Amino acid sequence: MKEMDILIDQNVVGLGSKVFVVAEIGINHNGNVSQAIKMIDEAAGSGADAVKFQSFRVDKLLIPSQNRYAQQMGSMESAYQMLRRCELSWEDQEKLKKHADEKNILFLSTPFDEETVDFLDSLGVPAYKIASSDITHVPLLRHVASKGKPIFMSTGMSFLSEVGDALQVLRSSGAKEILLMHCVSAYPTPPQNMNLRSLETLQSHFELPVGLSDHSEGILMPLIAVALGAVVIEKHFTLDKNASGADHKCSMDPEDLRQLVKGLRNVEASLGDGRKRPSDIEEEGRLLGRRSIVAAVDIRIHETIAPWMLSFKRPGSGLEPRYQEKITGMIARRNIGKNTILQWEDLAPPVSPESVSENNFMEQDVAALRQHPMKKRHA
Repeated sequence: MKEMDILIDQNVVGLGSKVFVVAEIGINHNGNVSQAIKMIDEAAGSGADAVKFQSFRVDKLLIPSQNRYAQQMGSMESAYQMLRRCELSWEDQEKLKKHADEKNILFLSTPFDEETVDFLDSLGVPAYKIASSDITHVPLLRHVASKGKPIFMSTGMSFLSEVGDALQVLRSSGAKEILLMHCVSAYPTPPQNMNLRSLETLQSHFELPVGLSDHSEGILMPLIAVALGAVVIEKHFTLDKNASGADHKCSMDPEDLRQLVKGLRNVEASLGDGRKRPSDIEEEGRLLGRRSIVAAVDIRIHETIAPWMLSFKRPGSGLEPRYQEKITGMIARRNIGKNTILQWEDLAPPVSPESVSENNFMEQDVAALRQHPMKKRHA
C-alpha cells in the first residue's frame, strides 16, 4: 500500500488501485426491505464493490414539520413524512448486511446520529460515510472518529475552510484514514455546476485521497472524475429511474451501473503509471516510422563522412538523425552503398598520421587514407 492508500475490508483504495465503486441505494428502497434486497443483488451483479444505505432515526434528524417539502419528489409529501416512510429498523439493516455478505458485496451506510454509529459498528461495517450536511456536526464527527475506522467524508455545500475544520476534528478524535468526497448537493446536478477540478484542489491542499459522490445524470461525470484523480465513485442506484422518490432521477439503473463499471475500468487502465516511455505496442511503429541516417551517395572505404553524404530516411533501424554531427568527420570502415542504413560498426573515429597506431588501423588502410584525395563528390 502507498502512503495515502486506505484499506476498506480487503480493498486497497488509492491511486494505482482499481476505482472503488459504491452503489448508493440510500433511501431508494422506499422503506421496502424486499426491494432493498433486490437492489443489493443487482448492484453486486453489475460490478459494484459496495452498496451504501442511510441509517437514521427520523425523530433525531429533523423537526416534524409539514412546511418543508421533499424537494426531489415533486409531490406534497413533507421531508419528515418521506424519511419516516423510508426509515429502516435495526432488524431490517441486519438482514440487509447479512444478504450483502452472502452476495460478496460490502455493506456501508451513512449514520446520522451517535446511536446509529454504535449500531453500525456492532454490525461490523468496514468504514463510515459522513454526509455533506453533517460536515459541521462536531459531536457526530467525534463519535465516528472514535471508532477508528476509515471515513469517507462528503464535502458538498462546503468551503475549503469548513473541510479543514472537520478534518481537524476527525484527526483530533482518533481518525487516521480519511478520504474526501467532492460533492455538489443538488439533485440532479447540471454539468456546469460539477466543478470537478475541486478534486485536484482537495487532494493537493489536504494531501488526502479523493473521490466523487455524484448526483449528475448519466455516467460521464464519474469517468472524468477518475481521470482527475478520484479513487472512489459513489452514485445513487435504483431499479427504475422513473420511480417516485427522492433520488431516482439522478440515479443509475442496473444497466447504467454495468456501463459505469466498464467505463471506469477502461479509464483507470488508460491512465497507466505516469512514466513517459514507448508503449509495448509502439515498438514496431518506432522501427517503421522513425528515420535512420542513410548514405545519400556511394561512400568509399576510408572516406571522411561529410554532411552532403548523408540523408535521413525510414526505417529507424540504424543510427538516429540526432547523431549526424557526431558522425560527421568519421571514417568509413568499408564501402557503403547509396541508401545503406548506417550503423556504428560502419564507421571509425577520425584518424591523423600521428594517431594511426592508437587507432589500430591496418597499414594498407593508413596508406589509403594518405593517398585518398578527399574531394567532394556529388550524388
